[in-house]
Amino acid sequence: MADIEGIETGEVLLPKDETEEHERKGTVWTAAAHILTAVFGSGVLALPWSVAQLGWIAGPLALIGFSFITYYTSTLLADTYRAPDPVTGSRNPTYTKAVRAYLSRRKVNICGVVQYVSLWGTLVGYTITAAISMKAMNHWFYQDGYESKGSDVSSTVMLQFGIVQLILSQLPSLEKITWLSVMSAIMSFAYSFVGLGLSVAKWIVNGHIGLIVGKSALSPGEKTWNSLQALGNIAFAYTFAEVLIEIQDTLRPSPPENITMKKATFYGMGGTTIFYLAMGFAGYAAFGNNTPGNILSAFGCFGPSWLVGIANICIILHLLGAYQIYAQPIFAVVESRVAAQWPEVNFINRMYTINVPVFKQVSISFSLSKLVLRSIIILTTTLVAMMVPFFNAVLGLLGAISFWPMTVYFPISMHIAQKKIIRGTPKWLFLQSLSIFCLVTSLAVAVSSSVDIASSLKLPVPFKTTGQASLPFSDRKLGLRNVGLSSS
Repeated sequence: MADIEGIETGEVLLPKDETEEHERKGTVWTAAAHILTAVFGSGVLALPWSVAQLGWIAGPLALIGFSFITYYTSTLLADTYRAPDPVTGSRNPTYTKAVRAYLSRRKVNICGVVQYVSLWGTLVGYTITAAISMKAMNHWFYQDGYESKGSDVSSTVMLQFGIVQLILSQLPSLEKITWLSVMSAIMSFAYSFVGLGLSVAKWIVNGHIGLIVGKSALSPGEKTWNSLQALGNIAFAYTFAEVLIEIQDTLRPSPPENITMKKATFYGMGGTTIFYLAMGFAGYAAFGNNTPGNILSAFGCFGPSWLVGIANICIILHLLGAYQIYAQPIFAVVESRVAAQWPEVNFINRMYTINVPVFKQVSISFSLSKLVLRSIIILTTTLVAMMVPFFNAVLGLLGAISFWPMTVYFPISMHIAQKKIIRGTPKWLFLQSLSIFCLVTSLAVAVSSSVDIASSLKLPVPFKTTGQASLPFSDRKLGLRNVGLSSS
């Protein structure tokens, strides 16, 4: 067995043939950028509402608690990238392959369905969210106000977003788009700073501090219902398990990937938690019981329009990168299955290279199958977003279903199998208790999302996002409250 001290410092290298599958040059910082892009979505703008429902004690405890849960289960998942040993074992380049290495075939099938449905659903939600911000930008440029052109988001802007993603999708793979993740992470911090700054300014002017127990003037039933929704918002705002293994597969093999990934997760989750706490506190302090479901929507008509416009631009740029983070695993699994099915077909395997005219030393390599398959996936995603304007409510249900298995259940089950933890021991009981708690949370939010879907079905309007122009910044990161759009 390799010397552990040497492995941790990068002095013990793995066999050469383990690094030849594809180029892996990622570092702890590139991985942290990918994590921030996937996790730190515009869902942060809905957290003040969540804190308002829970109050000054339960709110911070929930933010810190779910941050710890996600970080802890992510470290367990990082150890499953190789099997059976987390340092010297064989690679599992996708989440599904990691599950296959440790668990039964039935669980592998369940994992695959949940993972890729969740990833694809996120793409639909991002398309709708980007369209709302693009529509708001149009209103801002023409100085018409956020509600002057009706309450619909036209399919044209969704199509425009889809065309841009069609171009970006031809980038080779996740390890080749680090620059896009870095840009997206910067943009997410930018619009969050805007929301935070405006909230702090209003807090100073108005002096609201909110109540210790959260929003008042609610019946016991409404209080319980809103508190459950708030817990769901917070829990799902931290998740990125669907793409963790794929991000880890971009890392260089020395030092070991699991060590690097754990550090990247710590940095990524740490930065996210700090901003989540700041945004939740400032928003609730500024608006008290009147805290809106999306904090920037409160400034859409009354705040400095140029600053709100900049926030919209940042949201759009962030979603351009976040979309690709979630899309690349889908591209990879589809293309690998097609290549395995027809290995001798030139249409699938023949590579073409195009030199970029402006940059003589830059070239783009692609296959016709990659061009066609990725285009079909993105066009289908865009079409669904255009046809089903309330699809965000369905995304909430998908998020509720996927959070527990992807972020909690499978990482814990694989860890138990990997470490051979005996049933009934203190650690086994702790892990199972954690899993049950998260399952109950997911079920509660699933009920809430089902109510949203039933409500949305009453007045469906294809190719229009109904009743949402007044809240142009909202994003449902797989479970956010149904305000505006109400992922990653």
